[in-house]
Amino acid sequence: MTMVDPIADFLTRIRNGGMASFDKVEVPKSKIKLSIAKLLQSEGYISNYELAEDSKQGKIIIYLKYNGDKTPVIKGLKMVSKPSCRVYSGYDKIPKVLNGLGVNIISTSKGLMTDRDARRMKIGGEIICSVW
Repeated sequence: MTMVDPIADFLTRIRNGGMASFDKVEVPKSKIKLSIAKLLQSEGYISNYELAEDSKQGKIIIYLKYNGDKTPVIKGLKMVSKPSCRVYSGYDKIPKVLNGLGVNIISTSKGLMTDRDARRMKIGGEIICSVW
């Protein structure tokens, strides 16, 4: 069975793992998922990630991060751009997530980056998802 939207599956696994209080979640490996995991770690939404090999394409193990009272750091994940409706924005029109408390992940000509970096570098692109 083929997967229509692997990025949505990736985000859903993270969201469900946080709601179920899992320590880690495993997702199939791809370059874009690896880039999103790097951004989530650098922004402090996950504690760590590592690569594991298997007989297929490999997998990414994502270690989720929780606050002191065992609530997940990631309160919400939302797909913005979907396969049926892509959402593009110029650097000056990129929306803020919760007035700057969250982050948009944007695919640009310079690779994946956060909305703050895209505004600073004056680069627009496709808004992949929002995290808060």
